[in-house]
Amino acid sequence: MTNLGLPDRIRACLFDLDGVLTKTAVVHAAAWKEMFDAYLRDREGPGFRPFDPVAEYDAYVDGRPRADGVRTFLASRGIQLPEGTDDDPPGRETVHGLGNRKNELLLEKIRKDGVEAYDGSLRYLDAVRAAGLRTAVVSSSANCRDVLASVGIEDRFDVTIDGIVARERRLPGKPRPDTFLAAARELGVAAAAAAVFEDALAGMDAGRSGHFGYVVGVDRTGQADALRAHGADIVVQDLQQLLRARDLRRDLQHTPGKERS
Repeated sequence: MTNLGLPDRIRACLFDLDGVLTKTAVVHAAAWKEMFDAYLRDREGPGFRPFDPVAEYDAYVDGRPRADGVRTFLASRGIQLPEGTDDDPPGRETVHGLGNRKNELLLEKIRKDGVEAYDGSLRYLDAVRAAGLRTAVVSSSANCRDVLASVGIEDRFDVTIDGIVARERRLPGKPRPDTFLAAARELGVAAAAAAVFEDALAGMDAGRSGHFGYVVGVDRTGQADALRAHGADIVVQDLQQLLRARDLRRDLQHTPGKERS
């Protein structure tokens, strides 16, 4: 699979959504910040320490199921809340209530500003499918299918494992590898024959602990070293970088005066 920048053993590609395929990671981070800052301000007063949408988002929230993100971040601040239930009203002082408020803010931002896909990722996805590899999207987001539909790429995946599927099947979220492993099983390939594409540190941990055949870290925020430390076999800033070898050969073949090697 040198044309795709992957080892020859790879037969399937498992893509995270936010930050890998679509430009929604920054929207998620903004929604988390707005929710957490409002909660911390009400709890601690005007001298509260705001949520850091880069360092704390990467460490405690990014790539995790929504409730896990709430729980993990609050634990880092020494705060423990009741779990509540999935249908808690947004903003109730429970794990699920805060998570539902974050989702409410996220949907407002998406409706206002829309969603974009990364052109390089779409180009790479098309190349993967043209090469005959199977594809899955693996996301902790319950809004995954809506986001895929909004950018018109829902038909480019053979399997979708999202937050709704994970909840129905009781699959632990990232950094556990269970959702990626479920996608590989549905595609009919062993983990060793599947590549994971992730931008989150929790996703790197899932790829490493699941013993996948190749783990690609996508660095959108300048955390290449951290992605490698958490298990990335290779780190790129955009997936189209993996196509460079193929593109170079194609350019040489079609440039006047160049001979084919």
